[in-house]
Amino acid sequence: MERRVVITGVGLITPLAIGTEETWSALCAGRSGIGPITRFDTAEYSTKIAAEVKGFKAEDFMSKKDAKRTEPFIAYAVAAARMAVEDSGIKIDGTNAGRVGVLTGCGLGGLHMLEVTAHTVDSKGPSRVSPFFIPLLIGNMAPGMISILFGAKGPNSSVATACAAGSHAIGDAYEIVKYGRADAMISGGVESVVTRTCIAGFGAMKALSTRNDEPQKASRPFDKERDGFVVGEGSGILILESLDHALERGAHIYAEMAGYGMSGDGYHMTSPPPDGDGAARCMQAALDDAGLKPGQID
Repeated sequence: MERRVVITGVGLITPLAIGTEETWSALCAGRSGIGPITRFDTAEYSTKIAAEVKGFKAEDFMSKKDAKRTEPFIAYAVAAARMAVEDSGIKIDGTNAGRVGVLTGCGLGGLHMLEVTAHTVDSKGPSRVSPFFIPLLIGNMAPGMISILFGAKGPNSSVATACAAGSHAIGDAYEIVKYGRADAMISGGVESVVTRTCIAGFGAMKALSTRNDEPQKASRPFDKERDGFVVGEGSGILILESLDHALERGAHIYAEMAGYGMSGDGYHMTSPPPDGDGAARCMQAALDDAGLKPGQID
């Protein structure tokens, strides 16, 4: 039996602010989170801008011990998840832990850790590699750490589909709740790759904006003068749960998630088909899943 799925909690760590209300206020004020890269020297890079998270302290959201031995993308996910869980008011304990899962999306994971470790191997040898290297590199450590900290023992997974990872994670979590495999899912996206190799790699592809003199106007995906995208970081986490479960505990409901669609272009490694066929099929699949017609979307 299919169940209706609703959103009951939101958590945001963004280049605009630390916190959901703070991020929303910044958006409504028309602020931009894009500025000069501060993580490394960009003198030899054509792109010198990114959307960095500012003022974040991992120890505000986890123990000092965990904060010291974690990568930013994991800390961002944990922080956003903590905000979302608190916002939703959901309690995870021995009575329901197996019915609450975690599913997040992350394209590249701990890329900075990979850079540092590669340098360590080359300069000092393999015996000097940290035992935390692999755990801090892989994207699925974000949902893993969320599971550990909150005791959520239901379905746990990670999606790594580049720019679509966060959306795919939420869609997959929606279907898990919809078909009764969990009552609630902590789900969303996370990334932190404002690093030398990331900016160099996307730069080599000519994929990044070089509007370095106007960083706040660089991200313009639908503008005819668009010159590339801007690398950003942060995390957005939602609490998805069945409508019955949410009503039973008297939760505040933000919205209902009515449908989900996904598609593959089967066209090119980096470019979408000129006619937008893949995007159109994806939207149609979501409409079909929701039982809606295009004219019903306002």
